Order: sequence, then C-alpha cells, then structure tokens
Amino acid sequence: MAGSSSTLSGLRLAGKVAIVTGGASGIGKETTHVFVKEGARMVVIADIQDELGIQVAESIGTDKCTFIHCDIRIEDDVKNLVQSTINTYGQIDIMHCNAGIGSTTDQTLLQFDVSQANGVFATNAIGTALCVKYAARAMVEAKVRGSIVCTASTTGSYGAARVTDYSMSKHAVIGLMRSASVQLAKYGIRVNSVSPNGLATPLSEKMLGADAKTVEEVFSKNSMLKGVVLRTNNVADAVLFLASNESDFVTGLDLRVDGNFVTGAEVI
Repeated sequence: MAGSSSTLSGLRLAGKVAIVTGGASGIGKETTHVFVKEGARMVVIADIQDELGIQVAESIGTDKCTFIHCDIRIEDDVKNLVQSTINTYGQIDIMHCNAGIGSTTDQTLLQFDVSQANGVFATNAIGTALCVKYAARAMVEAKVRGSIVCTASTTGSYGAARVTDYSMSKHAVIGLMRSASVQLAKYGIRVNSVSPNGLATPLSEKMLGADAKTVEEVFSKNSMLKGVVLRTNNVADAVLFLASNESDFVTGLDLRVDGNFVTGAEVI
C-alpha cells in the first residue's frame, strides 16, 4: 500500500506484531524466522514445547521474538496469549494459526477410533477456532485490519487413504477459514489458509516413524512437480504472502503449496 511502513522500509512486515502458534518447530519455526527477517516488530511463539520455544526465541533475539506457553485446546490459554501480547506490544496484526497434531494410528474409517478423533479435533479444529476467535476479537476492538492465516493440508481438500481423523480435522480448518473470512470481512480482517503437500517436519517424521530424508522420499510421490522438494521455507513464504500487504485484497483463499497434488496418493 502506498505510504505504508512496509513499503517505505522495503520489508514486508515492518512494524507488525505477530503470533505464531506451534512456532517452536517445523513450519511455525520457519515462519517465525521469516516474519522476523521481513521486519516484524515482535513475533510471539505460542507452543506447548517450552524448551524448544525458548531456544527459538533466544536464537533469534528476545528483542524480536518471545515465547509464551499455550495449549490451544485450553480456551484460557489462548485468551491469555492474545491478551498478554496486546498488553505488552499494543496490538496484534498477524495471527498464524499453525499448531496441530497428527493421527497416532492409521485411523482408517473401518477401524475408526472416536476417542483418538476427539483428541485430534480438540487441537486441529477447536483449538484453531479459539485462536481465530481471540485474534479476531482483538483486531476488531483495536480496529486493526489484520491478517489471520491457518495451516491446513492437502488432506483437507482431497482426503486421505488413512489418518481419517486428521483429514477430517483439516477439512474443518478450511471450513473455519472460509466462514471466518465471510464474517470478518466487514472489519477489514483477512482470513486465509495454506495447504501444504506432505513434507518433512517433526510432526510428519513422528507420524511415519522415519527420518527427514526418508519422509521427503515418501512424499515426493505426492507431487507432479519434479526437480524441487517441498520444505518448510516454501510454506513459510506462502504464509508471508498472505500475512503481508502483498495480498491486501485476498481473503477466503486456501493457498495450496502442493506442487500439483497427485490425487489418490498415500498421504497423511
């Protein structure tokens, strides 16, 4: 936008205050680094991995990044995360709702375990909704034209050969994003999501019981685009686009970072 601080500085997030849930590792960690690099005044990492979150914040510098323990399944934790950010830094411009968990078993439909599914939904669907709720409330109250970006998945659009509960929960994230984009548009708040194809993260490595190289080899079959391996920096760059003024008229979009997904692939 003409005359904005980001335009004048050449940095896309100059002066912005951002929260990244699940920012201690994987996509969230990479996004945190990208946000700081692009001039964010402060990035608040929210995670339940206290030691890792503190390490990330200290490695970046606590003048630019800080850590708050937050279990997004607990409404008071999310409420405190948002309120403490406002109390300390004045406002919230960006919320990256990235925290999530995977299935602990193959969870096929014919052996569907309700108790496991409830746990996945509590984090991926309800927890993400709480983050959107409180970030949006803060933005509306402060009259901030903010950006909310949710991490979804290709499984949220195409389904999966297994991990049914995970796929269902990511469908819910996309539905949440689309509903929020409609309801918050009148306040100038943009809500979008990113849907990565399979990639190596601590979460996917745990789900597959394999190292990063092996996970990348497995997921390479899920993309038509050859000659490039999907990594966390590719997803973080997509989040940056949606968080910045470069996407100032983009809302309600599920941005698929999938290299043209191969329908019917064995994805998680």
